[in-house]
Amino acid sequence: MRGDTRVLHGCAGGKAFLAGGAALWCLVAALPGLAQTGSAPPAESPPAESGSQQDEDIVVTGIRATIETSISVKRNENAIVDALSSQQIGDLPALSIGEAIQTITGATSHQEKGGATEISLRGLGSFLSATTFNGREASNGSGDRAVNFNQFPSELVNDIKIYKSQQANLVEGGVSGTIELGTLRALDYGKRSLQAEVKASYNPYQDKITGESAWGWRGTISYVDQFKLGGLGELGIALGFQRNDVNNPEETYAASSTWVACNPSLNVSGNCTEVTRAQGAAGTPFVLVPNSITFRQITERDTRDAFMGSVQWQPNDSIDVNLDLQYSNRDYREDRHDLNLSETRYQLRNLVYDDQHRLLSMSGLTSIEANGTVLDRSEEYLGGGGSIAWKANDRLTLSTDVSYSQTKRDTLQRSTRLRTDPFDIDNVRTPLNNQRVPFTYDASGGYAAVITLDPRFDVNNWALYSDDARLRRDDEYKEDKIFAARVDAGYEFEGTFLKRFDIGARYSHRRYRNINDLVEITQDVRTVDRSVNLACRRPFPQQGYLEDAPNQSINSWATFDTLCQFEGYLGTTDPGPNDDTRSVDNADVTEKVWAGYAMGTYESRLGEMPVRGNFGLRVVQTDLRSVGLRAGLDVVTNSDGSVRLVENGDFETQILTNSYFRALPSINANFELTPTVIARVAGYRGMSRPAPSDLAAGRTITLEDGTAFTSVEDAIAEIVADGSPSLKPIMSWNGDVSLEWYPNRDTILAGTFFYKKFGGGFVPVRIDESFQIDGDDVSVPVTQRQNSDEQSRVIGFEVTLSNRFSWLPKPLDGFGAKISYSYADLNFRNYDIRLGDVADPDTGTVTPGIIPPAGLSGSSKHVASGQLYYQNGPVSLEGIYTYRSSYYQDFVGGNSQLRFVRPSNLVNLRASFNLNRNVALRFEALNVFNDPKVTDMPVYGSSRQYHFYGPKYFIGARVRL
Repeated sequence: MRGDTRVLHGCAGGKAFLAGGAALWCLVAALPGLAQTGSAPPAESPPAESGSQQDEDIVVTGIRATIETSISVKRNENAIVDALSSQQIGDLPALSIGEAIQTITGATSHQEKGGATEISLRGLGSFLSATTFNGREASNGSGDRAVNFNQFPSELVNDIKIYKSQQANLVEGGVSGTIELGTLRALDYGKRSLQAEVKASYNPYQDKITGESAWGWRGTISYVDQFKLGGLGELGIALGFQRNDVNNPEETYAASSTWVACNPSLNVSGNCTEVTRAQGAAGTPFVLVPNSITFRQITERDTRDAFMGSVQWQPNDSIDVNLDLQYSNRDYREDRHDLNLSETRYQLRNLVYDDQHRLLSMSGLTSIEANGTVLDRSEEYLGGGGSIAWKANDRLTLSTDVSYSQTKRDTLQRSTRLRTDPFDIDNVRTPLNNQRVPFTYDASGGYAAVITLDPRFDVNNWALYSDDARLRRDDEYKEDKIFAARVDAGYEFEGTFLKRFDIGARYSHRRYRNINDLVEITQDVRTVDRSVNLACRRPFPQQGYLEDAPNQSINSWATFDTLCQFEGYLGTTDPGPNDDTRSVDNADVTEKVWAGYAMGTYESRLGEMPVRGNFGLRVVQTDLRSVGLRAGLDVVTNSDGSVRLVENGDFETQILTNSYFRALPSINANFELTPTVIARVAGYRGMSRPAPSDLAAGRTITLEDGTAFTSVEDAIAEIVADGSPSLKPIMSWNGDVSLEWYPNRDTILAGTFFYKKFGGGFVPVRIDESFQIDGDDVSVPVTQRQNSDEQSRVIGFEVTLSNRFSWLPKPLDGFGAKISYSYADLNFRNYDIRLGDVADPDTGTVTPGIIPPAGLSGSSKHVASGQLYYQNGPVSLEGIYTYRSSYYQDFVGGNSQLRFVRPSNLVNLRASFNLNRNVALRFEALNVFNDPKVTDMPVYGSSRQYHFYGPKYFIGARVRL
């Protein structure tokens, strides 16, 4: 007990450590059996755990080995780093890289289709982090800089590091951190390995779909070997291939992405009267209402082939040559069926809302649409490169690296629309004798708004969808290419404070292109409508639609075979693209970056205390060129007297440029207070560039179904830029203080305090631009985002505790746990493009908005994860819980209204049983409790969309030779 008393006494004086982390540190340090008595182990290696010499000789495998290796990596780094690293291929504890990363302290993911995609660090947005693959930038098919981690199989990646603090030799871009993915190098691995794994997947939601199998599979094979080449040295190869064939069904309810401030005190015969910023600020009442509401049922099939290969050649002790290649080809198809209420602002009555202007209930009239879409997407990733390192002498090392990364994503959507009419498909008057159907909306009971239609309208009656047939072929092609080259030199010193000095230079050329081609065909011949309607009717494709959502009254509707409708109306399932694929939605962005750095690594003593770290400076020059189109417009008068604008086919090319220079200093210092306790201090300047899609130069008017304007001026006032090429990177000054305790190789208790000061946020501005309207040049104010002068900051901390319960009696000593928590408080502001503050860039005058701003995109105040595992002999069990508080999530491309994602609570389970040293059975369950994804617009709590994906189960076997 004397040892425990000394620990507590030392904690009482630790004022420099943050209060929450210190309390946890002191509490765990006092636990009997966790800290050791006697002499401390040497600092250069992880301390031995309590026990006999036999315990030291045990070969640790599985989840325990992964945690041990990860702790060792963190301990030995000069920067503040968290890691997930395995010594064996296929041992990362997750089905995807995204799911693996979100178990690392401070990391969390954005969920799409029930899987982890974009990663946010320290509760900050994904666009503030950078991701490199073997030290290189990776391209993306979404138009942002976040990496889609689903394209990289976790079975073929064995090393993940997250640099929380920056150092000069890292590729710039990580304000919140840099995620480094690493693949195995065969000679460093040092042994032969042949491994194969097959897993069957089961999705209960797919089992609800008529005629579909709920089963899928994924298979992985890898091979690693080394060869002696005589006088040519040694050669190592590592090859891996995976086939993934699964399904991801989805049930969702969604309001439109455009929300309007409606005046609830005016009963109008058409769409509600909009309240302007000035009117709202002056006290005019308003309620936030969406343009439309959609129920969507999705059947999906997803296949992916992935290959990773590397060759390592060491002709002698001085030269190390590495070549690597990554390839992924993903194809998936969605068959969507929508019930669309297309005019939810029409003749509104009985509007009830709260003090945040969130809609609680209303009644109105709306046209009803039965829409279908077949979406086919092909996404291909190709990346790789080569590096040569030459140790010129005992002190000087020269290296070079050349890389290429390319993502191509082609998305073809073929969609149809049928709308209600006073007459049914047989030209008989409907019971309502009206195109529009009375409806009520009630969101007072939670996130799932209850939509009730007039009972006289049978939503399942195919004959009632008889008018305004429309067919669309929407083809979107995105291409992101990155070429990069770098040279580095490092010189090592002896007997001095400076241990090593590195310099280097890097050039990268990135080109992002987005080509949109829309073919739209309308059909209004009643005999043709009837023929196609009768031929293409299909029963609603699933049972129990939205049965897990609370209080929903619509669980089926009339559905049609989309491709049958194309064939019936057009004589083909694919009418092909336009002859001219130019569009104002197209983007062509080129980014050239020159960077150079100098970094010194030091190691010395401060008295008797070892100190180590690095300091350096990275300088970056960025040149941007964005090519876009502005469309000529015609005015079209709708049947109800309202107007809309359409493109007339004339285009004007505009080229916008931007450039900026930034200097990024950094310093990392590590103090070994005792052989088991390390204190770290870091200071650095970081930058994160805008997403390529945010830099598009096109200008677009998007009018959703049911949207109309009373005058041309009103329509023109709603022009919003596709992007803002003048955007600058977000810059931040950062400081980190960390205290880490390593009582044994299985245990870590660490706490980090971090502070970030940003140089500005984003604010909508109005800039006059010229457009052709019916042949005349008109100066029109275009709303777009620009950097603001507002200063903002982030203050936060993160805590990690990992321990194997070796202090428990057998067999309970096989238990272990890891918990982590990250807190981030920030005052960054993003304003709604329609209803938030808007600035005049010439005068600086700000017109106040009528709804509050959001924070930083992707930023959560609270992020937590917990792992409880048991490993004993052939049995390994693991449960993982992840939590993420609410956050603002920008739409790709920016310049959109505010969208918020509500908190997520995910539970995943894993189990494995080793039949022998070569064969293991494995089981995994994802999203065990079917946690839905819920989003709000344009203020938090105003329910916009919810998704249900259901749990997923995997069972399989692995053979390792």
